[in-house]
Amino acid sequence: MAPPVVALGLFGTGLIGSAHMKQLAKQTPYLLEQLRVDVRVVAVSNSRRMLLSGSALQGTEWRAALDSPQAQQADPDALAAHVASHPGAAAGVLLDCTASELLPQHYCSWLGQQGLHIITPNKKLGAGPLQRYQQLRQLQKDTGKHFMYETTVGAGLPVISTLKELIETGDRVLSIEGILSGTLSFIFNSFQPGMAFSEVVRQAKEQGYTEPDPREDLSGMDVARKVVILARECGLQLGLEDLQVASLVPPQLAALSTPAEYMAALPQHDGDMAAQAQEAAASGEVLRYVGKVDVAGGTASVTTSRYPASHPFAALRGSDNILVFTTERYGPATPLIVRGPGAGAEVTAAGVFGDLLKVLRYVAAART
Repeated sequence: MAPPVVALGLFGTGLIGSAHMKQLAKQTPYLLEQLRVDVRVVAVSNSRRMLLSGSALQGTEWRAALDSPQAQQADPDALAAHVASHPGAAAGVLLDCTASELLPQHYCSWLGQQGLHIITPNKKLGAGPLQRYQQLRQLQKDTGKHFMYETTVGAGLPVISTLKELIETGDRVLSIEGILSGTLSFIFNSFQPGMAFSEVVRQAKEQGYTEPDPREDLSGMDVARKVVILARECGLQLGLEDLQVASLVPPQLAALSTPAEYMAALPQHDGDMAAQAQEAAASGEVLRYVGKVDVAGGTASVTTSRYPASHPFAALRGSDNILVFTTERYGPATPLIVRGPGAGAEVTAAGVFGDLLKVLRYVAAART
């Protein structure tokens, strides 16, 4: 019997999407020989143009084709319909490797009506409007289709899967604390008493750790979205509006027009962070920017907190992420800790690939 065909469509050809396509091209023979699944990339789209193919796109030919007359104006629904109707396909999969606000608004129809599996590092559904999130989760149950989002928290780290297994094996999660931003991990791991916070931010920006506008990182909203995703996984019906988020952007600087204006004005506000760092050091502690889920209390927050030098958060280096799960099985004295690179195109793409492998195994098993 011929291996089942899985048609795949990709949204987002930036760093993560491109890295995934490279990884997939390398492993396609393995998928065919070992998993007995024939994966065919039949659609690729960036924010402007899309390429719809009747046959599998090979290697990196999609990149040049997106700029050729073969390509057409991007239309997310048309791409999804193309993947869903690929001749002979046993299943269709959409990868959303964007940070788009728009695409997650289509997930329910793509999964529920078109019967497509969806894999994404995009946090906008998992931390978006609660009603849409609940609708998609119900559609998963009703249709048996998969919504895979491991990489929404911790990039390639096994965060969501670990949390799911704790819950599904009957453990009771009491709390989750984590340093969930590679950018803010680097900044706070570098920031020491006597240093200007603005200078550390400048160095992080120059080394490519921040967004072009560092306020996108320092606002805490990226961390907040990850906290909402973790909280909902634990059964808390929370949205962004329910979180206490301590922004690191001084209110006076939030409305400045350009990143350059913000960076020029930031040194005027170094005093507060310097005082916090000095107070922490005087007590033998360090400052860290942490997301917290108090499952028992039903609350969640994002804030700057102090930790003793003996705490795992104090030993963090570089831009690593770390999460501490405190549960009935893994009590306060011996919590479960996940630590490692929480950002980067290659590790995030590998995490997306890991989710794809789970879907492919499901498809293969359904045909036996």
